[in-house]
This record gives sequence, C-alpha cells and structure tokens, in this order.
Amino acid sequence: MTVATTVKSFLKGKGIEYDLVSHPKTYSSAETAAAAHIPDDHIAKGVVVKDADGYLLVVIPGSEWVNMERIREEMNRDLHLATEEEIQPLFPDCELGAVPPVGEAYNLETILDEDLTSLAKVYLEAGSHEELVVVSNEQFNSLMKGIRHGHFCAVD
Repeated sequence: MTVATTVKSFLKGKGIEYDLVSHPKTYSSAETAAAAHIPDDHIAKGVVVKDADGYLLVVIPGSEWVNMERIREEMNRDLHLATEEEIQPLFPDCELGAVPPVGEAYNLETILDEDLTSLAKVYLEAGSHEELVVVSNEQFNSLMKGIRHGHFCAVD
C-alpha cells in the first residue's frame, strides 16, 4: 500500500506539493523515524481521542506523547484515547494504526501542536506502515491553516 486514496485526493485538492519517502514496514513513530533516517520529532503523528460528542484528531511530533489534561482543558471536553478498533472505521482506506495527520480529509476535527509549525520539513503518515509524505514548512502550514494550534504534548 502506498498513499491512502483519501490522503492523496485531499493533498491534490489543497494544491499541496509533496514527495514520498518509502521505508521498511514499521509500527511506531520511533521505528519509522529510524527506518526512514529522519528525526522522530519531524514526523506529524495523529492521535485519535474521543468523548460522548465524537472523535478529535490531535497532531503532535512523533517523538512526543499526548498530554490528555491539556487537551481536555483546551477543548473543554472529557476526552480519552480511542482504541485502534474504534479508529479503524474512521480511516477505512488506511492500514490499522497508520493514522494520517490530516483530519480534515476524514471529516475529523483536528488540533495541532505548535512545535510542528516551525520545522523546515514535516513527514506525514500516508495511511500505510511503509510510506511517508514529506512537505515543506510552507506546504505543511498551508495544509494546517485554520486548525486550532496549542501545546498538547506531555512534559517530562
């Protein structure tokens, strides 16, 4: 599998220029970064959280963990991590666990950690465990325009 059809169509529709980076099959951001020879904090990782009102996609650096208290406070919602089984129907054209950080493409409300907005290049999960989409800072910020920004990562 390469880029999910929904992701590809969304990027094209937004006029986003991108390249692809192939890597051996991986199942975590750290493994992906190592396999693709890129810094793990340059991967935009999508984490799905939920409450009674529905799902929310949180986009954070691949090197980080979600700070659920910050997200609950920011969104004023009682959010919890969604399971892979709950997530799969939200991303029907993606491999299990390969969540693209482009919630708008899947009609999901999305919030973005600001640490990703200053990177020269950002790598996005493409919907498979063997491919990343890489975009420039300008293209990434264009892609994330209008999405709520904040600091949503855990602090050591």
